[in-house]
Amino acid sequence: MTITDIATASGFTPAPAPQHPLASLTPAEIEAVRTIVLGLESTTDATRFAYVGLEEAPKPEVLAWEAGTGALPERRARVQLLDMRSALSLDLVVSLATGAVLSSVTLDGTAGQLPILDAEFEEVGVIANESAEWVAALAARGLTSDDVVLVPLSAGHYGYEDEAGRRILRTFAFQQFHAADHPWAHPVDGLTAYIDVAARAVIKIVDNPGYDIPQTSGNYDDPELQGAPLEGLKPIVITQPEGSSFTVDDEHVTWGEWEFRIGFDTREGLILRQLTFAGRPVMYRGSISEMVVPYADPQPNRFWQNYFDTGEYLFGRYTNELELGCDCVGDITYVDAILADELGMPRTVRNGVCMHEEDFGSLWKHTDLFTGASEVRRSRRLVISFFTTVGNYDYGFFWYLYLDGTIECEAKLTGILFTSAYPGPNEDGSPYGYASEVAPGLGAPYHQHLFSARLDMTVDGIANVVNEIDAVRVPISAENPAGNAFTKSVVPIASEKVSGRLADGARNRVWQIASTEKTTSMGQPTSYVLFPTESPVLLADDASSIASRAAFATKNLFVTKYDPAERYAAGDFVNQHPGGGGIPAFIEGDEPLIGEDVVLWHTFGLTHFPRNEDWPVMPMDYAKFTLKPYNFFERNPTLNVPAPESAHCSAGTGHVHSAAGGYGPTPGAHGHDPSAHGHDSGAHGHAHGEHHHHG
Repeated sequence: MTITDIATASGFTPAPAPQHPLASLTPAEIEAVRTIVLGLESTTDATRFAYVGLEEAPKPEVLAWEAGTGALPERRARVQLLDMRSALSLDLVVSLATGAVLSSVTLDGTAGQLPILDAEFEEVGVIANESAEWVAALAARGLTSDDVVLVPLSAGHYGYEDEAGRRILRTFAFQQFHAADHPWAHPVDGLTAYIDVAARAVIKIVDNPGYDIPQTSGNYDDPELQGAPLEGLKPIVITQPEGSSFTVDDEHVTWGEWEFRIGFDTREGLILRQLTFAGRPVMYRGSISEMVVPYADPQPNRFWQNYFDTGEYLFGRYTNELELGCDCVGDITYVDAILADELGMPRTVRNGVCMHEEDFGSLWKHTDLFTGASEVRRSRRLVISFFTTVGNYDYGFFWYLYLDGTIECEAKLTGILFTSAYPGPNEDGSPYGYASEVAPGLGAPYHQHLFSARLDMTVDGIANVVNEIDAVRVPISAENPAGNAFTKSVVPIASEKVSGRLADGARNRVWQIASTEKTTSMGQPTSYVLFPTESPVLLADDASSIASRAAFATKNLFVTKYDPAERYAAGDFVNQHPGGGGIPAFIEGDEPLIGEDVVLWHTFGLTHFPRNEDWPVMPMDYAKFTLKPYNFFERNPTLNVPAPESAHCSAGTGHVHSAAGGYGPTPGAHGHDPSAHGHDSGAHGHAHGEHHHHG
């Protein structure tokens, strides 16, 4: 089926606009976008929609409308179109009110390409298998095209003249012994094809024979490999007999003192918008704007491996449909994600976003020595999450909101390692320096997962400053004769070019986002503090291609002045970009940052030296950061949280013995059936599609 098989442009009729200007595109609006595209002279039956998303109204316009001092902003969509035959690449902004094309840019490939389409991934195997040279290289290894599956991968940018201006993918082969065999266990190493997908041609084959194909099993779903089921695990039942404590009205959510909107985007996935606590603004927009997975193996067939799962692959489109069971256990509310497919038609990812509450231990507690008073309160958090599968890796992104105003974002990583043939030890007997051997003959190259969270902060308004706060040792002196003193330094980040900062656990380094207009009654600026999790930033050489293309990942923090055009940490067109896009371009103007509308770009993530326990499927790993209120309140904002209701736990008794805790009657006392919620703690559901590209 082609785009012109679906419909013929027959005039434009505006779709009903949602009540809020930041609402995600509706199915009717996506269909209106398709109608506009069908009316373009450049549209052919080979035209595909690489991206369709909301072109968000600038923040000042939205805030003015909400304050009653400005008009309702016009609804607009951003549309990126690729002609599969000619490679014509267009980046458009269209009016959903009038159908007009408000801007149109034709990409020539010199500053990056449009994201990779599923339709292109699907063509890689066909193109490679039509190459006599590729077939011969497989035959030299005793294989035919029917013996292997191909993994299409983004090419990066290495200045190769024969790739200039062309849409290039690279591919590896993996042997698959039968339809249920997980091919990641059998990499056909030393063989790579470079493919021009528009020209449908293999332009280069890198062939370095001599690698044995590992014969280990990777079939983690095979009962024989799993072994006998573990016995003795008793059921855990989580119940909320009176239902959840939050409300969802379309995309508007209220919970405790929190109020915010959620959104969903093909590129960024889950977006949190306009978070307020007790009616006070905290964060205007939070999302994962980019992520990069750079690999460390320098071998001729692997040196180019680095993947931008957001900018190159648009990981939001691979969001899992959550069904029956997932990471969300309890009283679950699901929200569908509405996206556009590559023919421009609306596509619903059912149950794409999961929301639920979790008990989180003690919120605060004290047994007083003098008065005998003993008080305890239970903490809980609201969880908003989604899971996406990008080839071999599965990523969960979990935003947590707490009763005390804390915000956390946690990435969860699982799935299957991207494998290689293990080259064996070095001549001196030492292990190979760039990959782990996780099974006989099976390698797992070292790599990193680096995420960029774009945090558009509005702490008590849009006039903020970011201060770097370090713990400071104080030498023995007349002022500090015993040498016990230590203090802190508070240094404002004054402008964009000096905003690149590294986390430093030895200095307890944090970054404070403070209002320059609002204070507490004691004169302290109201603020939030970003607590990073200390881990390495990008480890590739500063002069490398990936360091230029993923400049955001070379620091844990950059700060910019708000600009609606600055949305992605590595720039708009990451695929085959030569470098210097995104953050380097954003900070070039060196805008002042004190008392301004600031955006924080925070890099967090993992450096992965794979272990045996990561094979054949990886236990969950985690990376996160925290935003905590710091003098945002006059006192502990959770004094009003009710005491736990339990026969064993009551306020002021002097003794607290609570095994069950919780906010309500003892779980199970109401005969609650967890199956009534349509979920269990079993499998996570399924990923959209079965694409054999990387993660």
